[in-house]
Amino acid sequence: MLALVVLAAALQALAMIFDEGHFHASRALTRGERLGHPLDTASVEVCYAWLALAPRATTSLEIYAGLGALSCLLVTKDEFVHARLCAHAEHWLHAVLFVLHPIVLAGFGWAWWTGHATLVHAQLALTLAFGAYQLVRWNFKKVAA
Repeated sequence: MLALVVLAAALQALAMIFDEGHFHASRALTRGERLGHPLDTASVEVCYAWLALAPRATTSLEIYAGLGALSCLLVTKDEFVHARLCAHAEHWLHAVLFVLHPIVLAGFGWAWWTGHATLVHAQLALTLAFGAYQLVRWNFKKVAA
């Protein structure tokens, strides 16, 4: 089961890297996207931070599930903008990401519950690094359009 959690997270990471490196880099992101994409990542950071800090208890897992559900809803917010801006392939990749999002969150919830805290901490660190990259890349670094 642990290998499946890592596989799902790796697939999500590859899809995110391709989305950022190919699709986002090939078009000018709107202001909403430049702020919204790091916000999406922050919603995942909150989920993983909760697991890193919360005691292992049923209530903590229920709160994590609620945070995860909110994150799953939040990541779809830009699709109205994407409907006019994105190529079909980017829409497909977003659909893949929307499918992977709750799977990965559930996987890390399971990993935390079964005592794999190191994996959760590593995922939190990677997600924090990715969020910092997004903030700098799309909001502070001059991007040629």
